[in-house]
Order: sequence, then C-alpha cells, then structure tokens
Amino acid sequence: MSARSPRTVVVDDSRFMRGLITDILESGGVEVVGEAEDGREALSVVAEADPDVVTMDVEMPGMDGIEAVERLMAEDPTPTLMLSAYTAEGAEETFAALDAGAVDFFAKPGGEVSMGVSRMEEQLVETVRSVATADLSPAGRDRRTEAAAAAAGTAAPGTGAADATGTPSVEPNTTLIIGSSTGGPDAVERVVSALPGDADLRGVVVQHMPEAFTGRFADRLDAASELSVREAEDGTRIGRGELAVARGGHHLEITNARDGRLRLAVIDEERGQGVRPSVNVTMESAAEVVDDPLVGVVLTGMGDDGTEGVQALSRAGGRVLAQDEDSCVVYGMPKRAAATGAVDTVLPLDDIAAGITGETA
Repeated sequence: MSARSPRTVVVDDSRFMRGLITDILESGGVEVVGEAEDGREALSVVAEADPDVVTMDVEMPGMDGIEAVERLMAEDPTPTLMLSAYTAEGAEETFAALDAGAVDFFAKPGGEVSMGVSRMEEQLVETVRSVATADLSPAGRDRRTEAAAAAAGTAAPGTGAADATGTPSVEPNTTLIIGSSTGGPDAVERVVSALPGDADLRGVVVQHMPEAFTGRFADRLDAASELSVREAEDGTRIGRGELAVARGGHHLEITNARDGRLRLAVIDEERGQGVRPSVNVTMESAAEVVDDPLVGVVLTGMGDDGTEGVQALSRAGGRVLAQDEDSCVVYGMPKRAAATGAVDTVLPLDDIAAGITGETA
C-alpha cells in the first residue's frame, strides 16, 4: 500500500449515501476528491480527478454502475469497488460488475447485516484502501476477461493437468480447501474451472462474501466447472468431483471424513476470527478430521485469514499452495501465509490448478 492516503471518487445516485460514504472514508483517513450521482458523471469526474480508487453504486438511473465500470475500464482504468444491495438481485448485478472489471464489492447496510455499524465502517475503509492497491495492468485485466468468458461458456472448462494417458494425477481421496478474499471471485473461478472433472477431488471454497451472494457464487462456479459445486448447508455431504462454497456470514467446518466423503457443518458463531466465513476455521477442521491427502490453497485477498489454517494443514501432512504476488489483485493473504513457512509452493494463478493436481508440486 502507498504511504499516502488513497484518493477516492464516490459515485451514488443518493445524495445522502454519497455524504455518508464520504464521511466514513474521510474519518478513516481516505481522501475523497470527487463525487458523482450517476455513471456518466462518474466518467468525467474520474477523468478530471484521477483518483486511486472509485466506489461505485450498482443501481443508478441513466448509466448504471455496470455500464460505468465497462466504460471506465476501457477509457481510464481505475480500481473500482462496487457498493451493492444486500439481496440476491443485488448479487446478480454485482457479479456482472465484477465481470466488467470491478475489483471487489461491499454490501450496503441492510436488515440482514449483523455486524455493528462501527465495524462496517472499519471494513469499508479497509476495503477501499485494499482495492486502491489492485493490479489493473493489461495482464491483470486479461485474466479477469478470460475468467468471465469461461463463466459465460465461451471457454472450455476442465483444462487441468493430466498424465500422458489423460488421467488426472491427483492423489486418491484428496480434500481441497481454497481460501480467498479481495479479488477472489475471479481467481477462484479461474482455478476451479481448470480442474478436471474426473480428478479424485472433493473440497470447500471459502470466499469472504455476504450470505446473499454465496449461493449465486456457487452457481457461477458450477456453470464454469466440470466439478459439481453448490452452497454448503448444515449436514451437507460431498464426495468425489464435488465442491461446496462456504455460506457467507457463517463458518464452515469439516466434521467427518469417511470413505471419500466429507460431512460439513455450518456454524453461526463468531469464533474470534473477525471474518465469516474464515479460511482458518475450515482448514483447521480439515486438518483435525481428514486422514486422506490434503491440499490447501490461499489466493488473492487482504488481511491474514488462513495463516493459522495453513500451519494446521502443514502439521497434518498436507500440501499448501499460495498465489504469487504478480498475479494477485491484493497480495495480502498469500503473503502472510507464505511468511509462516507452511507454504510448499508459490505459483502464478494460471498454474494453481496444475499445482493442486500435483503436476507442478
């Protein structure tokens, strides 16, 4: 992160919301250098103010946030954080904005949000600061574009590593735990879509994301992958070729592993992690109950969630992979995981799937 405070443009059709967001950011040391009430005005304000980051409302009259992001990425690429409604409909539009090039999203307060207002304010400031550091180089934008194309069915999934006979080389009964945060939706989708459907894998994806969004995220992964992907429910059992996405606002534990199948528990408790779902909680539970091969993966994201989890996996004899700095949107979680000494291999995003199947380990 730059030593100076990030310069921000706030875009929202509600004057009240613009004022609220501005007050929160400025109280947290973020400099707001411009405001706009719709997407069209946002383009001109961003061109003039040259901010480090933009907060963009999704639903606005005239040019909405999705079109504004598309135009912004084509004309004046600037890291953008979407502010979206805490609803399933909001999730659909938000993922469209991520496909258009937005880095991450933050759910606006609503009746279902359980964290305190002060905590939400801290998280918004932290997320804006993190998004301001995002890599919007041509290579980074190309990766996001290709991931979006795979989700739309224009690129073939299941291109993971295989041996000379075409059979995936992953060890039998391998349990996979993938953790990510900022920039994670596209990164996870790229990894999961590259895993071969006939590999002897089952596992869990832990993405920092609100509850209203994780079901839609699971659907996207399922459509982009040869694996079967669904949102986890309490008591869910998954076997070969299946992944479960941890439900937002809850922790996910693996409570039993037998005959190649995992039993999952959705936990509605804080657990002192600061985020829900937490990568630490899921990885530590896997290390405790899974006797078969374990593979942990830490992808792009801010913060240090996963540092305790990767150490637990390593002590249990598991392999741990982390995404490298150059391919991360935000090099936070992978950096801190690697600093523990528990990471076996650091790989570019494009090589993570092959690392999971053992081809680059």
